[in-house]
Amino acid sequence: MKPDEMSLADLRRSLNEIDRQLLALVAKREAVSRRIADVKRETGYPTRDYQREREVIVDARDVAEQLGISPALAETLMRLLIRSSLTTQEQASVAAHGLGSGRRALVIGGGGKMGRWFVEFLASQGFAVEVADPAGAPSGALRVDWRTSDLRHDFIVLATPLGATDDILKELAQRHPPGVVFDVGSLKSPLRAGLLALKSHGCRVTSIHPMFGPDTELLSGRHVVFVDLGCAEALEQVRGLFAPTMVEQVVMGLEEHDRLIAYVLGLSHALNIAFFTALAESGEAAPRLARMSSTTFDAQLDVATRVAQESPELYYEIQRLNDYGAESLAALAEAVERIRAAVQSKDHDGFVALMSRGREYLEDRRSMAERRA
Repeated sequence: MKPDEMSLADLRRSLNEIDRQLLALVAKREAVSRRIADVKRETGYPTRDYQREREVIVDARDVAEQLGISPALAETLMRLLIRSSLTTQEQASVAAHGLGSGRRALVIGGGGKMGRWFVEFLASQGFAVEVADPAGAPSGALRVDWRTSDLRHDFIVLATPLGATDDILKELAQRHPPGVVFDVGSLKSPLRAGLLALKSHGCRVTSIHPMFGPDTELLSGRHVVFVDLGCAEALEQVRGLFAPTMVEQVVMGLEEHDRLIAYVLGLSHALNIAFFTALAESGEAAPRLARMSSTTFDAQLDVATRVAQESPELYYEIQRLNDYGAESLAALAEAVERIRAAVQSKDHDGFVALMSRGREYLEDRRSMAERRA
């Protein structure tokens, strides 16, 4: 049968077969990626090679042009495949190091979203993971009551709400667990008393802030902030948990962490809350705005939509409990007022100056992103 004689059903069946072949090739590519992970581990070669990624993408765009298809489509496809391969290789690296073999870990709050991430992360390293959470434990983890547990774990992780974490830290300090204790809270100043109580009781304690969500699979390009509380052994042991990954590790003090987080989280959250609040109270229906949307509006709306789906309680805590939170909110209010004043007073030069200063400020970040691309 000639192509022009094929029915719509025949053409769709042909597409289905091509799709199956594509997926079979992806599976074959993943298998090769696992073998590459083994070779990299044996030779000490880093998991991620940005130069190699650029070569793959440039080659894909060249081939796409030769085939008469969109180079942009080819690049998007290759970036997805590279990300999938990196995820496969990173997970293989974590499992192969086996840091938890024969060791125990307790995740208090392991039934929550971020708690579950740590349960899976520790289990993938071979730890026997126990979970203390009224909501239950993920599949494969033993559920315990931490208050009646022997607490003789190599690691105790607190993935509990900020409002409860400080009290739990203080209770743990009274029991003096021999292993390393660390929390994963978004703020540290509300936990200061509990963290220092553990330290004063001679416990091995540190604190971390994973700068990613619980749906994250690939840690390349992500950051984990390690808060140095003066216990070098605890800090290095927890950093070692992430050593087999491609995560970028940042070490800083407690006060510096919360001052910066007031902008990294507090300001960005407040900006998006203000954005969707202004839209919701504008009197304009969302479908009507969608028909008039622009690239910038759509991008901002995507971020604001994700923020709107997050926990209001958590986001309120991030704003209220940060000792430095008022600073970033005041900066946002002042910036909005300066924009409003420039527009209302027809201050062209003042408005241009705001844009120019922002462009200069963001130039370093853009240059860094281009080097990584």
